[in-house]
Amino acid sequence: MNNKILFLEKRGAAPAYLSFLIALLSVVFALLFGAVFLILTGHNPVDVYSLMFGGAFGSAYGLSETATKAIPLMLAGLGGSIAFKMLLWNIGAEGQLYMGAFAASYVALFHPELPIYIMLPAMFLAAVVAGGVWALVSAVPRAYLGVNETITSLLLNYVAILWVDYLVYGPWKDPKGFNFPLTAPFVEAAQLPYIGSTRIHYGLVIGLVGAVLLYFVLNRSRWGYEIRVIGESQKAAQYGGMNIRRNILLVMFLSGAFAGIAGVSEVAGITHRLQHGLSPGYGYTAIIIAWLGKLHPAAVVIVSFLFGGLLVGGYTIQTAGLPAATVSMLQGAVLFFLLGGELLNRYRIRLGFRKGGN
Repeated sequence: MNNKILFLEKRGAAPAYLSFLIALLSVVFALLFGAVFLILTGHNPVDVYSLMFGGAFGSAYGLSETATKAIPLMLAGLGGSIAFKMLLWNIGAEGQLYMGAFAASYVALFHPELPIYIMLPAMFLAAVVAGGVWALVSAVPRAYLGVNETITSLLLNYVAILWVDYLVYGPWKDPKGFNFPLTAPFVEAAQLPYIGSTRIHYGLVIGLVGAVLLYFVLNRSRWGYEIRVIGESQKAAQYGGMNIRRNILLVMFLSGAFAGIAGVSEVAGITHRLQHGLSPGYGYTAIIIAWLGKLHPAAVVIVSFLFGGLLVGGYTIQTAGLPAATVSMLQGAVLFFLLGGELLNRYRIRLGFRKGGN
């Protein structure tokens, strides 16, 4: 007796439109999921989403704040995308961001006499090194011992965050800060200039330039070709004579460096000091952004602005009696549906027959 069954069949190569469709549907389903939650809590989803959209994109101020929030998301997302391209699961962007902020703050606080044309490059260089080296702490065991970098990079986030907390609650605490956990303000030379009369700083330019450079590295260079091949098949890469160990170290360093730049962009462009709770989870959100952007630098930039708007909209909906944490729920829903949708990107559902059975 033949029974009809549904089974999964691995795709040879998924069509380009399918990846875009899955990303789009992930957002749609996340919004529908959020709508159910809002209805159950006695809120009108249309009113809440309209309020969020209006707060993030409905005014010049909202747009400027959205762009400001998008900067660290963009930088950390670009760093994540290059690691994920090689199937390196760098979940440590949050910690690498904090270490970049710490290193840049050291330069600003202990060398206030530096002129701006030396101060800012030194802060960015320190952040790049600190973020990159922090990523290498996970990369070295992976490259030489085969230790899974997912757990190590995740746990190192807490080490970095607590290290910064130790400094701002202890030796770096501002004696004139009314006992708040923050350092003394940076001198003017250590502050990134704003663009016009907005709070958008030149970290945005750095992020956009970084996206362009990353695109050419990944798609127009020999090293980018090696990254893609290793990500698709390590066996093929080894057969082709590619140095996998070296690439693991280089890619993880570059990934951490981007997150470190996100850190210095926050302390030099927004807070102008190191403080507790510097990041509301930019490094974790960047993981969602990288995958929603399908690891493409241009798409990561666009998705960063959308998620920046989501953060700004989260503050707006508090006027409707909803917690800003609603945004975190929506972000988690996007990731959930995105990961589920990836199943359809790799497999197709087919109807077949099974012999025997009742």
